[in-house]
Amino acid sequence: MSITFYKYQGTGNDFIMIDNREGAFPHEISHIAKLCNRRTGIGADGLILIENHDTLDFDMIYFNADGSQSLCGNGSRCAVRFAKQLGLIENETRFQTIDGEYYATIDQDIVHLKMKDQMEPARHEDHYFLNNGSPHHIVFVEKAESAPVVKQGSTIRYSDQYKPDGTNVNFVEILNQHEIFVRTYERGVEDETLSCGTGITACSLAAADKGLMSPIDVQAKGGKLQVKFERTPGGFTNIWLIGPALRVFDGHINI
Repeated sequence: MSITFYKYQGTGNDFIMIDNREGAFPHEISHIAKLCNRRTGIGADGLILIENHDTLDFDMIYFNADGSQSLCGNGSRCAVRFAKQLGLIENETRFQTIDGEYYATIDQDIVHLKMKDQMEPARHEDHYFLNNGSPHHIVFVEKAESAPVVKQGSTIRYSDQYKPDGTNVNFVEILNQHEIFVRTYERGVEDETLSCGTGITACSLAAADKGLMSPIDVQAKGGKLQVKFERTPGGFTNIWLIGPALRVFDGHINI
């Protein structure tokens, strides 16, 4: 079977996008892993299907590169950009994800994704933890550039405290009162990615506990994002993940 695909990226976090409103693409892990493989397939951090929804603009079905599922912030932003390309939306949208309904607006290539309200990240002796649709272990470091992201990240990801499902692992450097640098080891990709939207959001909320104020500019290896939020007693509301979502190329492939 030949399928048409589109490749999108949000600050280096890249995704295969498929218009699956007719249901032709099967939800099979073997197909997803094959297409996401960077040596034998198209290559991507994840695969996204745009499908019909009874009441919302569309249903975003997200798969990590290994076929597992979770909420993906950058993937959601790219899905919004793709939905506009398909003519499903104009400048705002409400759509379905594995984590429920989400709202977003789009201005040219910049997508503003409204995240769900969150409690304060759990503070531990040497790290923070927050699950905002995807689980995130957060470590603050002096120099993120030299952090052992893959080695230490994989160790934490598979540690007993996070069994059986594991966690994403983020290394955060505070640059100033409004800016951080984040590197992330992503489960499901099993490697460092150039950017992680839910991770960047979680890290920004953890940074607020250290005195940083909204909006927080976030430098990832793949580019810059911004996180806006309002503090509430015990948590955060009106959280926005803001950044570019760009079409890279499209084509056809047999599966």
